[in-house]
Amino acid sequence: MAGLAAAFGSGAMTNSVSELENADCIFIIGSNTTSSHPLVATRIYRARKNGANIIVADPRKIHISRFADIYVQHNLGTDVALLNGIMHEIIAQGWHDMEFIESRTEGFEEFKKTIENYPPEKVSDITGVSVDDIKEIARLYGTADKGSIVYCMGITQHTNGVDNVKSLANLAMLTGNVGRESTGVNPLRGQNNVQGACDMGALPNVYPGYQAVTMLDIQQKFESAWDAKLSNKIGLTIPEMISGLHEGTVKALYVVGENPIMSDPDSGHVEEALKKAEFLVVQDIFMSPTAKLAHVVLPGASYAEKDGTFTNTERRVMRIRKAIEPIGDSRADWEIIQDLSNRFGYKMEYDSPASIMEEIRELTPSYAGITYGRLEGEGIQWPCPDTGHPGTRFLHKDRFAKGRGLFHAIEYKGPAEKTDEEYSFWLTTGRVFVHYHTATMTGNSPSLISEVSDGYVEINPHDADKMGISNGEWVKVSSRRGEVKARAYITTRVKEGMVFMNFHFLETNANILTNPAFDPVVKIPEYKVCAVKIEKANP
Repeated sequence: MAGLAAAFGSGAMTNSVSELENADCIFIIGSNTTSSHPLVATRIYRARKNGANIIVADPRKIHISRFADIYVQHNLGTDVALLNGIMHEIIAQGWHDMEFIESRTEGFEEFKKTIENYPPEKVSDITGVSVDDIKEIARLYGTADKGSIVYCMGITQHTNGVDNVKSLANLAMLTGNVGRESTGVNPLRGQNNVQGACDMGALPNVYPGYQAVTMLDIQQKFESAWDAKLSNKIGLTIPEMISGLHEGTVKALYVVGENPIMSDPDSGHVEEALKKAEFLVVQDIFMSPTAKLAHVVLPGASYAEKDGTFTNTERRVMRIRKAIEPIGDSRADWEIIQDLSNRFGYKMEYDSPASIMEEIRELTPSYAGITYGRLEGEGIQWPCPDTGHPGTRFLHKDRFAKGRGLFHAIEYKGPAEKTDEEYSFWLTTGRVFVHYHTATMTGNSPSLISEVSDGYVEINPHDADKMGISNGEWVKVSSRRGEVKARAYITTRVKEGMVFMNFHFLETNANILTNPAFDPVVKIPEYKVCAVKIEKANP
């Protein structure tokens, strides 16, 4: 896969967070930015103050929509249709950048033929967004000199998540909003150092630096460096591991800093799988629900108890420094892993995170110029190919990493699951502003728990009236996989026929309900849409 879409294999922002301030137009889609990325939201507020147009597309009326020049509440799972409709209008009005398209891209004609099948009238029927709003979004973004796209897991966590991302890449290339300051396609990472973990090969198909395990020269390079025989077979994704535990093809699981019993879809199925493991090891900083199932728990150290680096969502590698010694028996993750490796018979002799970074530099071209000595201050953004390089503020300045940017002709496909007479509501999931992911950390903070202490179900007032449900009343939410009881929160944040739940609390975990169907390419589950029914219930 050539060009821009291929660059998103890393999930990294093409541009820098600070550049958002100087954009002319910012298109936010599938990102509850103020809640999940408040510092990024601050930059967007500054951009608006500087005169930028803000577009927000989200099925739920999120906080940042209040500050938007235009906000649309499209139906769940209809992102591709919406984006195709916007691009149809951009082409119809001649707002596309033919000079950029001809000089830097390929596949445009086939892409254009597909887009012709998505006039605003048809897209309006699919998405629930008015024709006028589709055209206005196209005008604002299509005529901007510096248009920036910001997205998060509302785009990726679908069975067509790859198609969603490719569509955003299409939109950026169509308008020439790539390879310049304050433009680009900018995914906001969902957790701290997810970018760094992926950069270091914590994916089943690549070594550090996104070097494919299937390429013989790459395999030989790492075999030589590590003095070990390595496989060229792609490993398992998380959904495949869980299925493997159920089927008996996976016997043991080592979980580091993750809480799959709450964070993975259809969590009842996940719990069954973990209980079938012959050997389950969990390495974490708190006794999470997943750790409680483990045969062995290894106490890891928190960020304040260790040295090393984090790489953030804008590709910036930053030093972290130990503030206190590890508490109790906890140890830095690298020390635990090294000790285990030595006991298994593969010798590791790193004496510090700095020595690990030296190996990273030697084997990872995008990190080659990043030394501990250079990481004082603000850090360095990769790619940084040598020690004289300042780092890269934005990608694709003169050319795409793999040549020309490839347009993809993407057809709209609906969610994997449908509503019916019994399961008549759509459920979407996400976070609330005070809690982080499965609340392994924030749930241990009394001040944060005092803000939000339990899960709830957001229900539209019209739906609540029809069912006779009052604010704060207990309801039962059921899907084809399980059921959860929680209090109702009556709000216009969600439209009729749709409900929202968070997954921060074990007893009201939305992932008991969510659909484990996943994107066929990257295997990301469809957390963001499934069918449920709502009933009044006793506590």
